[in-house]
Amino acid sequence: MSLSRRDILKVAGAAGMMGVAPGLAHAQVAGIEKKSVTIAVGGQALVYYLPLSIADFKGFFKEEGVDVKIVDFAGGSKALQAVVGGSADVCSGAFEHTISLQNRRQNYSAFVMQGRAPMITLAVSKKNMPDYKEPADLKGKKIGVTAPGSSTNMLVNFFLAQHGLKASDVSIIGIGAGTGAVNAIRSGQVDAVSNVDPVISTLEHEGLLEVIVDTRKLEDSEAIFGGPMPSSCLYASQKFIDDNPNTCQALANAIIKADKWIQEASIEDIMDTVPEQYLLGNPEVYRRALEASREALSPSGVIDAKGPQTALNALDAYIDELKAENIDLTKVWTDRFVKQTS
Repeated sequence: MSLSRRDILKVAGAAGMMGVAPGLAHAQVAGIEKKSVTIAVGGQALVYYLPLSIADFKGFFKEEGVDVKIVDFAGGSKALQAVVGGSADVCSGAFEHTISLQNRRQNYSAFVMQGRAPMITLAVSKKNMPDYKEPADLKGKKIGVTAPGSSTNMLVNFFLAQHGLKASDVSIIGIGAGTGAVNAIRSGQVDAVSNVDPVISTLEHEGLLEVIVDTRKLEDSEAIFGGPMPSSCLYASQKFIDDNPNTCQALANAIIKADKWIQEASIEDIMDTVPEQYLLGNPEVYRRALEASREALSPSGVIDAKGPQTALNALDAYIDELKAENIDLTKVWTDRFVKQTS
């Protein structure tokens, strides 16, 4: 019986052989308060959440002494609802959710980063909008997002506000983050799409999109948002963090291992680690997606100190009910666990 490359990697991982990421091993966190943790995520197969997947598939959570159950939802806003509702302990989601939650008097804090740029692309359908020339052409159109209220929706609203349009000028349609999103453009169900890879790279490969905004590159993201824009992270209620600091430390350690592994691994190593369904039927497109988004993934789990203010500015630009002056940015993130790891 011959072993596939993926089987060999699994055996190596089980034996603790971190071939492409030496030096990541350290003593397991002592006194873990909650050894079984449920993490909610909105579209685990997305490159946006790749560190979570790598931490899971490479066994990094188990190495840290935590049994993690990942529950996948159609979009980030639904994952947020699961954590707020109590069916999940931690959310793997967009950083800006911690700000919008505080605006609703709910204290949630990010404690380790997976991304340092949103990795979201806004594009119009060449089929439905072949004559697109300017943002005003979006008025009255249907725009597909992963889920209403998610960060893909945020980028749409932010872009509209930048160009003198209101959120009510378009129709927002939830289309998910996988084959459903791809088919929504193919079938003409929506006129434009705000999504992440591998969805965007798949549609680009098929020649179906004209890109308007692309935040997969750090330079482009900072130009759009006016500064470093934090993206995917692990966040939890302040109560959960206060009650389970060692558990949060273990989770942070696992994500940081994954962050570093991704930066040092080859594209082939990454593709051999994730499940076949992540590739959406086209390995070459997934390769392009990784190449397009890799620099936007966090190399260390650290948040840029200017990032929270950039995120607040973005939210303030399109959420009418947000009271920016009442937001305490020191309470929406903490670097205590990342510092302990490094």
